[in-house]
Amino acid sequence: MKRLTQALVGLLLACGVCAEAGGTNLAQPPLPPFTKEVVVWVNEKGEHISTETHYVKAMASALPDNKLPISIPEPDVPDIAPAHAFSKNDNDVNDHSDPAPDKPKESQHPNAHPKPPAPHSHTHQHPHAQFGISYSPYKADRTCKNQEEVNADLDRIAEYSFIRIYGTDCDQTRTVTNAARRHKMLVFAGVYDLTNFPGSLDAFGESVTGPDGKKDWSIFHTIAIGNELVNGGTNSASDVATAVQKARSVLRAQGYTGPVVTVDTFSVHLDHPELCQVSDYCAANCHAFFDATQQPAGAGAYVLEQARSISARAGGKRTMITESGWPHAGDSNGGAIPSADNQQVAVASLRRSFDHRRGDLVLFTAFDDLWKDDNMYTFNAEKFWGIHGGL
Repeated sequence: MKRLTQALVGLLLACGVCAEAGGTNLAQPPLPPFTKEVVVWVNEKGEHISTETHYVKAMASALPDNKLPISIPEPDVPDIAPAHAFSKNDNDVNDHSDPAPDKPKESQHPNAHPKPPAPHSHTHQHPHAQFGISYSPYKADRTCKNQEEVNADLDRIAEYSFIRIYGTDCDQTRTVTNAARRHKMLVFAGVYDLTNFPGSLDAFGESVTGPDGKKDWSIFHTIAIGNELVNGGTNSASDVATAVQKARSVLRAQGYTGPVVTVDTFSVHLDHPELCQVSDYCAANCHAFFDATQQPAGAGAYVLEQARSISARAGGKRTMITESGWPHAGDSNGGAIPSADNQQVAVASLRRSFDHRRGDLVLFTAFDDLWKDDNMYTFNAEKFWGIHGGL
């Protein structure tokens, strides 16, 4: 305790010298003549021994009047479950082994946009926050899977927090929500296109109506209106934006309070920020494989950079990547080569880069989609994106 006493006395003397030396050149406000000083003595174990009270001359302020400390309030970050709000200062490239991707040559959108509304409460929230994964309930011959088959599929991917489906055919909204409830997963549902719209929205309410006639909307993570409709030339951006507004109005009237979005490619979102504006968050598909300069180890950094670019273009709005993966078979796209090993590397890279914002990534896709056809843009790989094997 002797050493402790000497150290304390030395500290008090040093403080006095500093205050006197620093006070000669600063304009000081009036100070009280004495300041109460309380010294608490403790032993080496931190146990209280005694308390002493002294009255000493008050020290001068170490700051001039015009340089008083300023309190800066914390920014109001919207709480948008189950995902991460965009920030310019996010240190969100966790996969430091990934090469830095080329940034899109798009100027930042000049207008600020309102924050998305807080979502409805998810009583079915997965107990451990994980990524989402996409899924299609079709057999190789394009017939529909029944409830038992859908249940078996979701049993294999129950590690994910939510599952994305694309349409309402095959009664998939009902079969997938039924299977998801068994694992406390949420469902990112949607209508694939605007055929029979807005009547196609009825499937959502019907799938969550219980025997008592009450609707439990909490199973839905998001409801999407269209998948790549602008990119595919099916509809104009204006048409899609109008449909999103209409869908939100219809669904709100039925009791759904969660996010309503439209999904398109990242390049379309950069060209048409109005799609982000009309959505409750930006929802973009992005695959590093379709950039011939990309390697699988850089997939995560590449996709994350596009997400940040979309958010910047939309005035800081949150962006979710609603599809991203790598094929395990097919033809090469320049330096982007499909293989089982490359798929594992790419998916691991995506997981690392989005590890701190897992709710903003939907991996593509759960199983091989053997029912799909290829075209000149798919490199004979359309069937072979399944992360968990074929069915």
